[in-house]
Amino acid sequence: MQSPRYYEGFDDVLKAIAREKQLKGWRRSKKIALIETRNPRWQDLAEPWGAQMAFAGESIKDR
Repeated sequence: MQSPRYYEGFDDVLKAIAREKQLKGWRRSKKIALIETRNPRWQDLAEPWGAQMAFAGESIKDR
């Protein structure tokens, strides 16, 4: 699975689904241009995910 290079946030799932369908219809070159407007270096936006996970009853501050 490829790591995300671009994301959008939505407060309504129907809006998110509509946007996903819109993007799926775009040419690859248009998708790349969209990514490069927000993430020109193509940094892995998922890299820090889970970096500081805490288990139930455990505090991240104690680490």
